[in-house]
Amino acid sequence: MSARRYTPFAYGFRPFFLAAGTWAIVAIAAWAFLLRAGGAPFGALAPMLWHGHEMLYGFIGAAIGGFLLTAVPSWTGTRGFAGAPLALLAALWLAGRLAFAAAGFLPVALVAALELAYLPALAFLIGRSLLRERNRNFPMLVIVAVLWGVDAAFLRAAFAGNFGAADLALRAGIGLVLLLVTIIGGRIVPAFTANALRSRGKAADIRHWKPVEVAAIGAMALAVIVDAAAPLSTAAGAVAALAALAQAIRLAGWRSLRTLDDPIVWVLHAAYAWLPLGLALKAVHHLAGAPWAAQWLHALTIGAAATMILAVMTRASLGHTGRPLVVGRSIAVAYGLLLLAALLRTFGPFLLPLSYLATVESAALAWIAAFAIFVVVYAPILTRERADGKPG
Repeated sequence: MSARRYTPFAYGFRPFFLAAGTWAIVAIAAWAFLLRAGGAPFGALAPMLWHGHEMLYGFIGAAIGGFLLTAVPSWTGTRGFAGAPLALLAALWLAGRLAFAAAGFLPVALVAALELAYLPALAFLIGRSLLRERNRNFPMLVIVAVLWGVDAAFLRAAFAGNFGAADLALRAGIGLVLLLVTIIGGRIVPAFTANALRSRGKAADIRHWKPVEVAAIGAMALAVIVDAAAPLSTAAGAVAALAALAQAIRLAGWRSLRTLDDPIVWVLHAAYAWLPLGLALKAVHHLAGAPWAAQWLHALTIGAAATMILAVMTRASLGHTGRPLVVGRSIAVAYGLLLLAALLRTFGPFLLPLSYLATVESAALAWIAAFAIFVVVYAPILTRERADGKPG
């Protein structure tokens, strides 16, 4: 029996999910080292800004690319992206990572050119299908375009030494990602839950309340706008409270407790649950100044965004390579480790009898372990031909 062929560029999710998992390890390991060493190889760029940028445009950027390159063919009924265009797009993503890491040694114009090349190329690839088919998901192009604009604004501010404006740009980008989690998660979590419950002979009475759906998405969109105009304000806290309430009511209709015996489903619910929790912490911090809620941003980035990314990557990789939608114990452990990282980073600095650095390092270790398990388990799945022998 011959060995399976390597097909790392046979479909959009393959190189980018592997890149997302790998960069999650590399970037957080580098960040933990920088915190311990107290230095930075990025010239005048603050290490905190490098960390935030590489989580958003490195890790999350790769995951968004993998998702869209896989979803758009399904949405439009067109041929999937593969081969040389996919390899070139992956190279552009990698060039941005290398250029930004070497920002202290390269000309600013070159760093900006390499960093800003990936998202327009991604939009070009998926945009042709979305616009030609007049697909209802074409607003995804707008979100990609705005993310690109936020990246450009970040680079301009960061290299001008305006770190406050650069931080504001990153927070705007994170807000857009959370809006994506709200929109896409609001589709896939109840749909996958209903499918899983039916397959086990359980009632799939998922509840959808149209006013709540509109309120959840609308409040998240409003939060992006308010945070850009008046971050850390009372208004931002009030909008966060409204969004937390809408998200909690929305999640309550999805029968989360019935999924506890199926890791590949319950992790979707666990990830989405961090949205109302993180938004509630944000509201409490902005409105009452509670110190225990100060790390609300990590509840939203690690708990909601990163956990949803890991959940989607593990599920989509199985489904699109002809494998059963069942994860082994090691991936269930990875889910748990990432959720532990979210808990440590969000509540550890206030609750644990450890130094701030030790708490951050503990969360980093849990994060790295989670994604290391993902890469070890999924690298063969992502780089070799489908289990059923079909193309893709």
